[in-house]
Amino acid sequence: MTKTKTPTLRQFQDRFPTEEACLEHLMETRYGLTHDCEKCGREAQFYAVTNRRSYACNFCGHQVFPTADTPMHRTRTPLRDWFYVIFLFCATRNGVAAKEVERQIGVTYKTAWRMCHEIRKYMTALDSDDPLGGFGETVEVDETYIGGSISGKGSGYKGNKTTVVGMLERGGELVTRVVTRRRKADMQALILDQILPGTTINTDEFGGYKDIDRSGYRHVKVNHKAGEYAKPCGAGVNAIEGFWAQLKRGINGTHIHVSGRHLWKYLGEFEYRYNMRHAPHLMLDRMMASFSR
Repeated sequence: MTKTKTPTLRQFQDRFPTEEACLEHLMETRYGLTHDCEKCGREAQFYAVTNRRSYACNFCGHQVFPTADTPMHRTRTPLRDWFYVIFLFCATRNGVAAKEVERQIGVTYKTAWRMCHEIRKYMTALDSDDPLGGFGETVEVDETYIGGSISGKGSGYKGNKTTVVGMLERGGELVTRVVTRRRKADMQALILDQILPGTTINTDEFGGYKDIDRSGYRHVKVNHKAGEYAKPCGAGVNAIEGFWAQLKRGINGTHIHVSGRHLWKYLGEFEYRYNMRHAPHLMLDRMMASFSR
């Protein structure tokens, strides 16, 4: 049977036991220990430079820095700590709080906060934003409010919250977007940009989706106000609403509050984790092998 569980802490520690092992992994992933030197042009064997996070050409001494332009760029925090926090992000379902990172690896809160946000940006960049749907496919579209008042009542209930739209292909990928306006023109422009024509779109009764069927889609609505949550044919938005519940549990339980300014990074984190739900054992490997050059 193929193992589909996320790696254990012991497996992670065996894989990256030292600072040198972490740096070597970055070098092999991004450049290879043997490659054409950018300075002298010769196929060189690069060796680790003592007391520096760099590798040097064995011919001309030209150095490359494996951490450059990665989340660890110009960091003084040990690479083992960075790799461990990346492991934590892959091993949890509800996110990682900066306070938890501060306690576990003994850095300042400011450092922990920066590490977490750089990793979230990295997860967001890794996640695909390819168009969803197509002929014969179904995409659920729904919107929700994040942050602001927790009472759900009174003045400012919507005004101090951030609106997020989610589009989830049945059995496939999820895409989320922070939006500033929920007007019909804005909502439909988002759908047209992200969902292929010919797709069956399931939504609730929100007016922003009205007449979307005129743009080449089949539109099926469920009326929540009337207590309808699924059609006899199976149409509904239960899957995307399930993701909203998971997202809000993570934010409210782990982070307590997330500002609208940084919300897109948290969405990217949860979106990446959700889209890797069928292969959680590959989540860490994908992050470790995808550092851009």
